[in-house]
Amino acid sequence: MSIRRIASLVFLFVAIAACMAQTPSAKTPSIIRLDPRFDQLVPKDTKLEVVATDIIWAEGPVWDKKGKFLLFSDAPRNSAFKWSTKEGKTLFLKPSGYTGTAPFTGKEPGSNGLTFDSHHDLVMCQHGDRRISRLGKDGKSFITLVDRYDGKRLNSPNDLVYKSNGDLYFTDPPYGLPKTFDDPGRELPYAGVYRLSKDGKVTLLTSENKAPNGIGFSPDEKTLYVSDSAQKVWMTYPVQADGTLGTGKVFYDASEMAKSTPGSPDGLKIDVHGNIWAAAPGGLFVFAPDGTLLGRFDLGEPTGNCAWGEDGSTIFIASNHNLYRVRVNTKGQGF
Repeated sequence: MSIRRIASLVFLFVAIAACMAQTPSAKTPSIIRLDPRFDQLVPKDTKLEVVATDIIWAEGPVWDKKGKFLLFSDAPRNSAFKWSTKEGKTLFLKPSGYTGTAPFTGKEPGSNGLTFDSHHDLVMCQHGDRRISRLGKDGKSFITLVDRYDGKRLNSPNDLVYKSNGDLYFTDPPYGLPKTFDDPGRELPYAGVYRLSKDGKVTLLTSENKAPNGIGFSPDEKTLYVSDSAQKVWMTYPVQADGTLGTGKVFYDASEMAKSTPGSPDGLKIDVHGNIWAAAPGGLFVFAPDGTLLGRFDLGEPTGNCAWGEDGSTIFIASNHNLYRVRVNTKGQGF
């Protein structure tokens, strides 16, 4: 090969490298406005602020009102982290979801959904241990609340929400199992939505979803929202007087968008006006109670969950490797 030919190839490689260096590695986050009602919730000068990075998969955020900090899960690291304005991101708990001694061969052994009970004790969905537990007062031991239904081990509880009467509602897809849907250790043939009553009784509420994930109540607790990350939809269920569920219906179908956008319907939270803030393909969707998609935070990446925090008008978004903070013109339930 001639020197001139070699020089030409070197120039070509350098030019290609320069073009690649100028190409953004990730989509610039933006806010998409689809309905005038969205402007009342999210002012036009709203900014998306990244407050924590270096996360493998951000999930399950919850605000600690007493401590004034946020907790969130990083399931692949089997860890839960703490974030505050004073200290930033620090390790809160490890292990957070798998406490066994044998090597865990799956991708997500750690905790997922987090919440607080009426006594302000942290309650956790633990993938690897296949249970929901309460963190002990020592900050490192766990008390099992539920790990079985009908004598069979749960798949891997994913997300959870308390009803005002103290009953705990939760979802149980197989994402925490080493081989997920095809795991040989799976004991239940379905992925259910359950209720753990105050008296310790476990009730299967529905098994019609392939992968029930995010879960939350409307402000009046007459409607339960459940995302199905496998079928790419959000479902609504009427809550009966006895706490069981009526016939479900599709609230919003994101299956077409999910074909070309990374991510699936995932965790969700609801504000005091009944609007649903839901992790979705590519970011966070905001729905009106009537099912209208008002707008979305387009983050360009799979997004796991969100949580209300600070004074209740901040929403934290757990999105892939990042934790975002956004100030809005509404408040989350409980604030």
